[in-house]
Amino acid sequence: LTKVVALFFLSNCFPEINDSEGHPSSSHQTLKGTSKWATSLENLLEDPEGVKRFREFLKKEFSEENVLFWLACEEFKKTQGKKQMQEKAKEIYMTFLSSKASSQVNVEGQSRLNETILETPHPLMFQKLQDQIFNLMKYDSYSRFLKSDIFLNLKKCEEQEENPPEAQTAAKRASRIYNT
Repeated sequence: LTKVVALFFLSNCFPEINDSEGHPSSSHQTLKGTSKWATSLENLLEDPEGVKRFREFLKKEFSEENVLFWLACEEFKKTQGKKQMQEKAKEIYMTFLSSKASSQVNVEGQSRLNETILETPHPLMFQKLQDQIFNLMKYDSYSRFLKSDIFLNLKKCEEQEENPPEAQTAAKRASRIYNT
């Protein structure tokens, strides 16, 4: 019965959250992070659910490529082996940085970064550009995300789960009984 109530609650608060078969998701992780996400962009980006929600928001703003580039750079830093680094560096360049990129990010000095740098890759080769995108998100998109319906609805549902209306009603009844 508890799972049914949780699924009903989740489907009402988050109608867009469904599993692969279209049923409401039963994951409670969805409801755990808004307070932490609101403290910093770093905390938001450390949480897979936070990244998912932030991407959802950025997609609506037509700037999802920023977080995708940032994530690609984070993944690139973990890459081992020169051949793999060359392949991933080229993929990042072609996807986000070249003039023909499918998801081009807007960074300063972009034109100075050309394909010759891809021959000798190193883990921090995109760091300066990644920092520019991080700051763009931090001082622009992130503050709008915290005011967005996506974030505010998640926060509201999280608060309702922590303080269900029945518990508040019981507390009010108890206070009326003892205060009379």
